[in-house]
Amino acid sequence: MKVGFIGLGNVGGKLSGSLLRNGIDLTVHDLNADLVTEFVAQGAKAAEGPAQLMRDCDAVITCLPSPAASDAVMQEMLPEVGPGKIWMEMSTTDEAEVKRLGAEVIERGGAAVDCPVSGGCHRAATGNISIFAGCDRETFERILPFLTTMGRRVLHTGELGSASVLKVLTNYLATANLITCAEALVTAKAAGMDLGTTYEAIKISSGTSFVHETESQVILNGSRDISFTMDLVKKDIGLFQEVADRAGVPLEMNPVMIKIFEDAIARYGERELSPNIIKRLEEATGLDIRAPGFPPEMLDDEPEEPGYEVVPQNRIGH
Repeated sequence: MKVGFIGLGNVGGKLSGSLLRNGIDLTVHDLNADLVTEFVAQGAKAAEGPAQLMRDCDAVITCLPSPAASDAVMQEMLPEVGPGKIWMEMSTTDEAEVKRLGAEVIERGGAAVDCPVSGGCHRAATGNISIFAGCDRETFERILPFLTTMGRRVLHTGELGSASVLKVLTNYLATANLITCAEALVTAKAAGMDLGTTYEAIKISSGTSFVHETESQVILNGSRDISFTMDLVKKDIGLFQEVADRAGVPLEMNPVMIKIFEDAIARYGERELSPNIIKRLEEATGLDIRAPGFPPEMLDDEPEEPGYEVVPQNRIGH
């Protein structure tokens, strides 16, 4: 099968790189011509635009910064959608929007999947990231070879839209972890604790998390670089709020988190790196939350391994 990929940014560039590295017939498109040139140099083909990609490829993957961007691309591709075509939306997007666009694809005889990723850019680079996939089972089995090439753990989440709900839910939890890690590290420093010892204490305790074990390291290094920015955090927790509002759930934590990030964006700009949420507390206390011996960016030290489908434990044996 021929695969098209639209969106070669921080995450998309790494996911499409895994496809190319593993011998998939890949055609790419991005508004940044330099990114396309880099991929062509590595063996990919370049498309004139989204319409040509959908016309020439069996499956087209989009990995874009906003629901509006996905909609704009889809409007160009829709005339070329027909039986056998697959649209795979890997952007973090709104459940209602992916269902709306997916319905248009399905109406024309194609198949639609929302398949966002989770685990950080460093794992996207090595093909070890996790992928959620929302679609019918037949479509899931058709695209599973691509998903296990781009990611290690692949979970079929149910119908179209279900993956997007779970993605923004997990990003909500990651954001809560980031805010609480920042508060814990600043409080430790203010209380006279050594920050290197504090990091290890949290890591080996019930207070640890994926976010602590990764993002706390680049916070302590001072680079704060996880290739993710505050505007994207605000988008993600805003999407989670919309899911909760539609379901009638009266959230308490998330509205506070939205206000925290809105304040940080007003202070530092929307393209500020998201771990610099800690700067609000550094400025309030006059403390510098850095320590020697921590890396400037996260690297995945696990070797690339073949991906596999994750089966929920309550379904094993059924």
